[in-house]
Amino acid sequence: MEEQIYDDAVLNCFLENQEQLFPEHVAETPEEAEEFLTDCMAQVVNSPRAVLAYFDEEGADIDGKDEDSILEESEVFDVGDGRYLIVEG
Repeated sequence: MEEQIYDDAVLNCFLENQEQLFPEHVAETPEEAEEFLTDCMAQVVNSPRAVLAYFDEEGADIDGKDEDSILEESEVFDVGDGRYLIVEG
């Protein structure tokens, strides 16, 4: 599998919003965030449809979920530029 590279926007998004998924901070710096995201094989996708496809491919129970409701999952972080970071806790 190709190594995922996370840019500044993705790392900052995760650092600012990590408590939506974890009860406490798992990273304090961009370097720690990148290491954490790499270790858990977090994915960056370009659309809500791609978020749905990711969960479907992973075998997650997404019955009744659409492109809007899937974005409300705690594992989905809106990077703010049309991309979404998916982190499985």
